[in-house]
Amino acid sequence: MKFGVVVFPGSNCDRDMYDALTEDMKQEAIMLWHKDKDLGMFTKDDCIILPGGFSYGDYLRCGAIARFSPMMQSVIDFANDGGKVFGVCNGFQILCESHLLPGALLRNGHQQFVCKNVFLTNDSGNVYKLPIAHGEGRYYAEEKILDELEANSQVIFYYCDEKGRITPEANPNGSIRNIAGICNARRNVFGMMPHPERSASEALKNTDGREILKNLLMSEILVS
Repeated sequence: MKFGVVVFPGSNCDRDMYDALTEDMKQEAIMLWHKDKDLGMFTKDDCIILPGGFSYGDYLRCGAIARFSPMMQSVIDFANDGGKVFGVCNGFQILCESHLLPGALLRNGHQQFVCKNVFLTNDSGNVYKLPIAHGEGRYYAEEKILDELEANSQVIFYYCDEKGRITPEANPNGSIRNIAGICNARRNVFGMMPHPERSASEALKNTDGREILKNLLMSEILVS
């Protein structure tokens, strides 16, 4: 699998993601500039990544301007053709703004920027510790959409405590139903607020994020 990491003005996790892929996981990755359009070097077996940061300064709404960049038009076509797309933090916001994923990311319930380690769990009961850093990470969708997401196993991660219990106290931003990450019905587009690329290096004494990225590589999370 080959990876493309899109760089927008204001992206600040693009190099972190690139290093996690190439140095920690020994994968091929290519940086993609937001003004370019060509994704011809990628196939459906590859993955385009939208990294965290503050694309276009987060003016208007987070991800709302990036959604109209030339590269995102190609990414939307790539996803609609079955290609894999992975968005982290601001990338998740861009995916929702692009309607590649349902719902929206709203201002945190406590109205403050939050930057700390949190715990996530999935349907398999695994617990991961990852950092978050966002002011608009409160996932929201209508009840009907939420019910569909859970019925179709499209909620990939929930915020939990260190024992894997999904509780209100473990929710760092007021995200509805403790949702931390979702995928589309086709399971080729995935977004999450926590940062796996910031917990992929042995030097950081936490490689839980590497496990999540490995699952991506192994197509255990995203399948076309």
